[in-house]
Amino acid sequence: MTSSTATNASDASDAVTAAIDLDVIVVGAGLSGIAAAHYLRERCPGTRFAMLEARQSLGGTWDLFRYPGVRSDSDMFTLGFSFRPWASDQAIADGGRILDYLKDTARAEGLDGLIRYGHKVSEARWDSSIARWTLYIERTLADGRQDTQSLTCRFLFMCSGYYAYDAGHAPTWPGMDAFTGTVVHPQHWPADLDYRDKRVVIVGSGATAVTLLPSLAASAAHVTMLQRSPSYILSMSQRDGVAERLRAWLPAGVAHRLVRMKNVLITLGFYNAARRWPHVIRRLLIRRAAQQAQGHADVERDLTPRYHPWDQRLCLAPNGDIFKALRSTRADIVTDEIATFTANGLALKSGKTLDADIVVTATGLRVQLMGGARLLVDGKPVVLADTVSYKGMMYSGVPNLASIFGYTNASWTLKAELIAQYVCRLIRHMDAHDADTCVPHLREGEHGGLPAIGLTSGYIQRATGVLPRQGGRKPWVFYQSYLRDLRLMRWGSVDDGAMRFERRATRAVANTSDASSEPDVATREANSANTPNAAPVTEATR
Repeated sequence: MTSSTATNASDASDAVTAAIDLDVIVVGAGLSGIAAAHYLRERCPGTRFAMLEARQSLGGTWDLFRYPGVRSDSDMFTLGFSFRPWASDQAIADGGRILDYLKDTARAEGLDGLIRYGHKVSEARWDSSIARWTLYIERTLADGRQDTQSLTCRFLFMCSGYYAYDAGHAPTWPGMDAFTGTVVHPQHWPADLDYRDKRVVIVGSGATAVTLLPSLAASAAHVTMLQRSPSYILSMSQRDGVAERLRAWLPAGVAHRLVRMKNVLITLGFYNAARRWPHVIRRLLIRRAAQQAQGHADVERDLTPRYHPWDQRLCLAPNGDIFKALRSTRADIVTDEIATFTANGLALKSGKTLDADIVVTATGLRVQLMGGARLLVDGKPVVLADTVSYKGMMYSGVPNLASIFGYTNASWTLKAELIAQYVCRLIRHMDAHDADTCVPHLREGEHGGLPAIGLTSGYIQRATGVLPRQGGRKPWVFYQSYLRDLRLMRWGSVDDGAMRFERRATRAVANTSDASSEPDVATREANSANTPNAAPVTEATR
């Protein structure tokens, strides 16, 4: 997508006016957005693009979540970018270090100046007559002022994650108003919450609860993880000894690639073994957890899940930290359900009570795609649940739009980078063939009747009306395999018969502000307030 498609003077009378017209708009400045911007700049030189971030800082998940102990649940050699290797031998890193890594990467890549902070996309409308998306944006400046803006682009790249940032899933229980203590959701952890020498109950059994328990137990009077049913907990060394040894003998880049592939193969091999021999892996996981708990949890009741491994994500315990907390007697697990809150804690359905000063509702996320933006194609609203996922990145019948949704059984970044690279291939193919539109379409006999994500986790089940579907054969299968996707997306044909390339535009877009110039005053103020050393928002090849 080059500037060769700029409006000619003779077309001015038939032009559609927009504030700024860009080739690509990347929505989101977290891990996915940084990957997208890197590959656009590297593989599509000359492409004019900008990054929109609804919040006032980059980092996405790693800037939002600030609860005690927040950390990666994938190893950093695959969660980190392939183009900027993770420099530590610490395989599982805390959230602060990951955020620093993302900021350093954006700065080193020169991407921080492309980010327009406080820009939330509320609606995106595709118009085939101009072959453009028009984005309606609610802007919040650093000083709190608000206004609206519209931008147009040829290709919309959604990198805004898969959950709502404004609030997590927060069920209510009887008697909550009577509770005299504090109720907090991990997604919005108060910076001034003092839990030292307090009695804490964590409601939940997923990755967040498993992370919180040992972190809180270090200084709380006592911590109880209250779960309706157990999850699989897998201990993992926080440091990668192989990475440490390889770095001592090999160049850093070579060592990183070897460690990254090692971890990909181990993760994929374990996942495939769990799906092929679920009963064997189930016994191994439960036996290992029981050995580490050393009698400080009832194995049958508290450590034996009701589902097979990888029907839901496994919970990682770096260096077995949760089991160390249980053995210290400063923490325990209770498998039960809440009947009602009381003034001093919780009454359970079994008849037992739990005293609490603080109740942490680690009850999960609220799935939200496209950052909550409403999509319309030629005036018709897009219902993603009625579409079929194309290669896990695009949607049947929706033109010139890709979104990043990572793996559920491996690092998010692995799929994010493959998608970003594939989008660049699409853009280059459109330029080479004078197409302005690419749209996946189901051919005769193809259909999508399967859920896109094959997990039984609560947050996925609650999202059945939000997520797209998948089909039974490629390119409509949402693979959970990096190696299969690597073959399909890096070396497979772009023009595969399911992707339709067209030239639709019958009108031109008149750009009232040169896209290669500095942004408007309000945007400059917002950027300078958040990234004082950042360059102005300009075209990618400035």
